Amino acid sequence: MHKATVLVIDGGGRGSVLVDKYLQSPHVAKVLAIPGNDLMLSQNKKKVVIFPQIKTTDVDQIASIAKREKIDLVDVAQDDAVAVGVTDTLLKGGFKVFGPTKTAGQIEWDKAFARRFMEKFDIPTPAFKICKSEQDGIKFIKSRKESEWYVKASGLAAGKGALYAKDNSDAIEKIHEMKNFGKSGEIFLIEECLRGEEFSSFAIVDGPNFIVVGHAQDHKQVYDGNLGPNTGGMGCSSPPMVINSEMENQIKSIFQKTVEGLAKMDRPYRGILYLGGMIDVKGNVWVIEFNARWGDPEAQVIIPAIKDDFFQLASYVLNNQFNKIKIRKDNTFRIVVAATSRGYPEDYKVVIGKRIFGLDRLLDYSAPSLRHPDPELVEGKGSIKIFGAGVKISNGQYLVNGGRLFYVVGQGKNVAQARQKTYNALSLVYVEGNNLHYRTDIGFRDLERFYDL
Repeated sequence: MHKATVLVIDGGGRGSVLVDKYLQSPHVAKVLAIPGNDLMLSQNKKKVVIFPQIKTTDVDQIASIAKREKIDLVDVAQDDAVAVGVTDTLLKGGFKVFGPTKTAGQIEWDKAFARRFMEKFDIPTPAFKICKSEQDGIKFIKSRKESEWYVKASGLAAGKGALYAKDNSDAIEKIHEMKNFGKSGEIFLIEECLRGEEFSSFAIVDGPNFIVVGHAQDHKQVYDGNLGPNTGGMGCSSPPMVINSEMENQIKSIFQKTVEGLAKMDRPYRGILYLGGMIDVKGNVWVIEFNARWGDPEAQVIIPAIKDDFFQLASYVLNNQFNKIKIRKDNTFRIVVAATSRGYPEDYKVVIGKRIFGLDRLLDYSAPSLRHPDPELVEGKGSIKIFGAGVKISNGQYLVNGGRLFYVVGQGKNVAQARQKTYNALSLVYVEGNNLHYRTDIGFRDLERFYDL
């Protein structure tokens, strides 16, 4: 029986969990990752090939590798790859691609387009103003009464392009900062600041058809208590206890309007669609953003909960067999914490190249062949998972090679147990010069809800 070779376009934690999930399929022999990362390779030496010298936007090289390696399925999992049209090029080359085309993915890489789309298809969205210059934005703010705002780069900004402004004068400062995002900030949005709890929801989509896969609650700010600048995500809890059946219905309605709207605009969506939402004090769901791929780190807590063969799920989408998809999930709580370089997301240059101590021990604890678990750390096989990102392995040493280093995922029968396992595991790791940073309060809202039960 032919076993498939899968190509994953991503290099961080999201890519790591996808590689891990595809390798669990009996239909998959090997997974390639562009660019991949060293931990991904070290955890699956015989079945993983990485290409660290190739960027996710190197369309021609990606197509060349796909052809040379006779790839059976490509998972385009990274936002920049979607935005440059990797899917389009591969589809033209005759490959099976799980991931949206450039025009369908515009719902992420062009926030101005996304807001106009939401307005057109009656999708609940905060009030917004699209600005094409600093003067345009400042004039708008000066015409408005004193308020809180978000100023957002319209283009991709690695999760860091949404700036909170506490009042009008602060909003003007944030407008000036848009130039720091280069081309992505040339067009920007000013949005009303909604109050409530954020969440992320994910659906598998094939044209106008979709199935909601799961939800998570991300923690975007760099410091405890949701303080400091936005990052690409410091950790997640799943499933978030804030979402009830009424909110589930609202979320499904939003997905329905979105996938049908894209299909009507001749931009049929295929792959994973991410709804970043806000639940206000009245229990109404609003859309903060759409993303055209899994979230990172949301993927690390949602994908492991899926009991189905993910290669089979993706194949159903690509072979027009969407009616065969049924998502089965375990009833486990998961917490993921991003371990980062001190100084992330701003300046962490001095940390690059420093040694990471204890990661080898942590990887031993998380290995499937776990033989001597520490009862204080884990309860049985598989309750801790490690997914790599910015770690370089050189001469047997683990070295800092980025801002987001690795992710620790703990699972348990409730949020308190999952958190304890995650943080116990993280306590094993140290970066030379005390340069490891992570939030210590991931899942705090659900922890409070759990103890209030």
